[in-house]
Amino acid sequence: MSKYRKKPVVIEAVQFTGKNAKKIAKWMKSGNAPVGNETFLTIYTLEGQMDAMVNDWIIKGVKGEFYPCKPDIFEATYEVVK
Repeated sequence: MSKYRKKPVVIEAVQFTGKNAKKIAKWMKSGNAPVGNETFLTIYTLEGQMDAMVNDWIIKGVKGEFYPCKPDIFEATYEVVK
């Protein structure tokens, strides 16, 4: 088996706090804007409907798609761009 490394890609992301659903919906500004309340957001991804819970990150992918990511996976995968 060959080994591969993820290409370095800069993404946009925001952490769902339970209080910023409207801000996230405005950021997404598309027909795929999330629905939910202070405990979860339902996001329509390329793979179908997914729920984001409080503290999950909402990521905008390289093709403009959105999807949720658990905090531990986000921390292991991404770092702040300076």
